[in-house]
Amino acid sequence: MSSRGKLIDKDARSSAEAQLFSVAAKDVLAELKRWLAFISAERRLSPKTCEAYARDVGFFLSFLTEHLGHAPKLPDLAKLLPADVRSFLAFRRANGVEARTLQRSLAAARSFVRFLEREGRGKSDALSAVRAPKVAKTLPRPLDAQSALAIADPATRSYEERAPWVLARDAAVLSLLYGAGLRIAEALSLNRSQIPAPGTADTITVTGKGNKTRMVPLIPQITQAIADYIAICPFDLPANEPAFRGEKGGPLSPRIVQLAMERMRGALGLPDSATPHALRHSFATHLLARGGDLRSIQELLGHASLATTQIYTQVDTTHLLEAYRAAHPRAR
Repeated sequence: MSSRGKLIDKDARSSAEAQLFSVAAKDVLAELKRWLAFISAERRLSPKTCEAYARDVGFFLSFLTEHLGHAPKLPDLAKLLPADVRSFLAFRRANGVEARTLQRSLAAARSFVRFLEREGRGKSDALSAVRAPKVAKTLPRPLDAQSALAIADPATRSYEERAPWVLARDAAVLSLLYGAGLRIAEALSLNRSQIPAPGTADTITVTGKGNKTRMVPLIPQITQAIADYIAICPFDLPANEPAFRGEKGGPLSPRIVQLAMERMRGALGLPDSATPHALRHSFATHLLARGGDLRSIQELLGHASLATTQIYTQVDTTHLLEAYRAAHPRAR
């Protein structure tokens, strides 16, 4: 990550911590600082997860301040009842917070109280006694192979009055998402030194969630797309700095890639579900449809659990049923 990227992460984390510390009593504040250091250094959670956890616990403590009539101290946390936790979840839901975010909020608060218990600073069973809100399961919505290939082709946007290097850059990033199954953050965090020249190597090492690294194969078309971009990029690309740049020379923002996808959705007549992340779904679904085994796909995607990868078997089954209903005479 570049020095600018580190600064952005540090600023975001500092903002979340400032909000958290502003609603904490002194004894809780001391433990919060130790907890944040613990989840960052020992549990090795990503900066974005640490930021989200800090913000979630800040919301929890802010609610308790109103709920109890004063900033909660460690003994107050130990005396919490399941009804207090349910009141917090109901309050957040009433403010439009979705179930997935509520799950994370509860996980963050549980992480903090477990840390307190481990350090001998108090115990609270209330958070463990409350069941997390259920999240409606939705299947990933991949693109068909023809659309995915068109998305990663710079010629698809030839009608736009954009600099050729910008079109080549976007095509290279999108090629990594569809051709290698990378998350957008993983692709944009690649340094120049990590990207092989065409014909020199057929893999890259990617740092994913939880700072876990994995080796991902690159087909020649992807390395060539990246090489085409690098050849005409107007900025110097030092070895240890991000390979993909914005139009002013700074690290490329994920939002720029999302906007490129939005423009192509309109040009290709694709639904709103055609996002950069849908290309990763397409990578997994198309591999599975062509005989790829789940364990290999799990490793390629960097999933910690095979259960996460298994959802693509349901997507593949759904596509098969749709094809059957559309084509089989007895299905009409």
